[in-house]
Amino acid sequence: MNIRSDIRNHPTHAWASLNFFQKAYYSIRSVLVWIASILHFFPVCSALVLMGVFIDPRKNDGPQRWLFRNILRLAGVDFEVKFAPGFDRTRTSLFICNHIDLWDAFIIYSAIPQFVRGLEHESHFKIPAYGWMMKRFGNVPVPPEGNLAKYKQMMKLTKERLDSGVSLIVFAEGSRTLNGLVGEFNPGAFRMAIQYGYPIAPMSIVGAYEFSKKKDWKLFPAKITVYMHDTIETAGLGKNEVEPLRQRVQAIVAQPVNEFYGLSPVTTVQTTSVPSPQEAVR
Repeated sequence: MNIRSDIRNHPTHAWASLNFFQKAYYSIRSVLVWIASILHFFPVCSALVLMGVFIDPRKNDGPQRWLFRNILRLAGVDFEVKFAPGFDRTRTSLFICNHIDLWDAFIIYSAIPQFVRGLEHESHFKIPAYGWMMKRFGNVPVPPEGNLAKYKQMMKLTKERLDSGVSLIVFAEGSRTLNGLVGEFNPGAFRMAIQYGYPIAPMSIVGAYEFSKKKDWKLFPAKITVYMHDTIETAGLGKNEVEPLRQRVQAIVAQPVNEFYGLSPVTTVQTTSVPSPQEAVR
């Protein structure tokens, strides 16, 4: 099976084959994009956080969405969102999507048409400036395994956010992809959805790995498409439905990503010690 030639030849995949001038161009471009994005992000984001002290953050959702979309434009991203007929824009939901890298937050907030916050690893809240902003924005810290007290606090905060009408984003893989493909989903988010009775909104981020990826600081021009799939009800489901639900949502999220790389729609690949999409289709 042959992968699409435009993806195979994308600079992020074909870096070793680029000549000196091409590498210099993309390197200089990346530095300039990072500088422009950082200079744009921190002053505006700080102003939004300050506004949130005096004004309900939900009333600032429009400016926040504008900020994230504008940063993507500055970074050279051609951005598109596709909504399935069964996607409910109004329901408070757990949004489950694939995880590429730190730019996912900008992509997600630009795509989801409602007020939303995220479950984010606890260590991210210790990052200077960024962590403070995420805490003020209302994101939920996810502790490392084994800390029962912090786990109970996470569950409490999750329920509080959902009950107050705030949808939550969950990266069910638990880590960023190393090859662009969707990794195995963890069952935790699906247990929460069933336990609390909130629907799941699967979403697929396609093309972001061509823009930016883990362990690489370079940023490349790319087309990113976000697929908002049909909302899935969980009311009435029991503990025995956690695994079937996990498999169903993983297959839904993975399908557009696999099709993008020319792979079988049912292919699922772990994100550790696996070949790149180019190698996987040989």
